[in-house]
Amino acid sequence: MGVSVQPPPSIPPKVLTNQKLKSLKPKEKQYKVADSGGLYILVKPNGSMLWQKKYRQDGKERSASFGPFPKVSLKEAREQRDDLEKLRRAGLDPSRVKKARKRQRGNLFREVGEEWLQNQAGHLKENTLDKARQHLRRRVFPFIGELDISEVEPPDVLDLLRRIEEEGFHETAHRCKQRMSQVFAYGIATGRCTRNPTSDLARALKPVAIKHRAAITNPKSVGTLLREINNYSGHPAVSAVLYILPRTFLRPWELRFADWSEIDFERGFFTVPESRAKGRFKLEHLVPLSRQVAAKFRELQKLNGNRKFVFETNKPGQPFSENTLNNAMKRMGYGGDLMTAHGYRAMASTLLHERGYPPEVIELQLAHKQRNQVAAAYNRSSRLPERIQMMQEWSDYLDDLAKSD
Repeated sequence: MGVSVQPPPSIPPKVLTNQKLKSLKPKEKQYKVADSGGLYILVKPNGSMLWQKKYRQDGKERSASFGPFPKVSLKEAREQRDDLEKLRRAGLDPSRVKKARKRQRGNLFREVGEEWLQNQAGHLKENTLDKARQHLRRRVFPFIGELDISEVEPPDVLDLLRRIEEEGFHETAHRCKQRMSQVFAYGIATGRCTRNPTSDLARALKPVAIKHRAAITNPKSVGTLLREINNYSGHPAVSAVLYILPRTFLRPWELRFADWSEIDFERGFFTVPESRAKGRFKLEHLVPLSRQVAAKFRELQKLNGNRKFVFETNKPGQPFSENTLNNAMKRMGYGGDLMTAHGYRAMASTLLHERGYPPEVIELQLAHKQRNQVAAAYNRSSRLPERIQMMQEWSDYLDDLAKSD
């Protein structure tokens, strides 16, 4: 009677477990730990872990990435590995199939960027959102907008930013880098990419020199400027904002986006809502209306009273841009090196201090950020009688300057 010989049992391949994965520690150099079926985990020096698989397609070695652990679990990584093998057995190129699927999901940088912009409505101030939209659509999308967001590399971003720097717009380059970083972060959060290439560009851009906005603070020169404003013959809405801005010393966007519902003629106040206030701690801001400013608002009401925004020009539902203001000032002979729309705040602060008004009253009306944020919450109406008096006397003072030669 013969003895049957059993073949030796096959040795199962070494496989990872969740416990093993959690015990992996970063080393000086990245290393791989194998699972089964060609799947492995790549452990990087910074501690991040990425699922990958090597395979051959058309005689060439390829690498497939399945995402980071623990966001992609061991079970999910094995499922993606098996899906890849099914595609290969069907005669398909997994890399091309993956790219096609991404395109269907809206994975182009432009598509992810537009989605991010839509999601920022209500989170960013309208002026900030408008500038972010312009930076992305005019400066970024034309160069990398049609690239898959997961395939954009640091050199792609740096080349784009260098182009902007070469035009002399160093601050714009930094702004574009900031917006791209936010789009990549959103792409990571929504599963369209796994890294932010802008993080590799620290100190790669030229620093931006801090420039103080130009402002006229000499009383005689202020009088000359005010006379030029009084003689301005452009669009009535632009003329009105040029008149009102120095008498309220608001930030340009706070005034440009004024809504008629924010003007209270009976009580004599213009209320800047929290959504348009500056800073992390956004607080509603009260602006007392002098007789002169209230009268100018009433004049404009006859023109734009049936529209949403106070300072609309030719496009209903859309206020004009800050460039419109600065361009109007240039036509009057006041370029950015002499005076800007934002410079009226410095002008008012300097002259009001010189005229002896209490610094804290001036700061309250300028709506400067308070050091104590708890105290700031109660400052909406702080020292309001003094502010009302100061704003009326300020308008009267500007009228006197405009009349004097």
